[in-house]
Amino acid sequence: MSHITKIKVEIRDLNVLKDACARLDFEFKEGQKKINWWGVYVGDSPLPEGVDASYLGKCDHAIKVPNAKYEIGVTQKGDTYELLYDSWYSGGLADALGPNAEKLIQAYAVEAAKAEAQRQGYSVYEESLQDGSVQLNIQVED
Repeated sequence: MSHITKIKVEIRDLNVLKDACARLDFEFKEGQKKINWWGVYVGDSPLPEGVDASYLGKCDHAIKVPNAKYEIGVTQKGDTYELLYDSWYSGGLADALGPNAEKLIQAYAVEAAKAEAQRQGYSVYEESLQDGSVQLNIQVED
């Protein structure tokens, strides 16, 4: 069974995505052109908008998640990157990513905010809260 899912996040900076992967102990595999997935689209679920079945499993880079059989494909689309994966439960990604891939989305958002603050010369202090969210404290350097 194949269930192709597009992660609803706009990736503009590949280095920030790499930092988000490191934050989650995921391995960013630069230049990997194919991902591990079910291997064939069987038409048992609709494809995400704008995704053609002939491109499934192909990518520009990949993300390997510990203890998951399947991988996440990272494909450049103009100035941004698209993240696709096979969310069928046996691949192990659904649990690792959380509902709607919220763990990866949060990690990317945190790393993007930190990178932008640092680019503007601010100091960033991070605090993990009990509910699993992250609080960033940003200070202007004197």
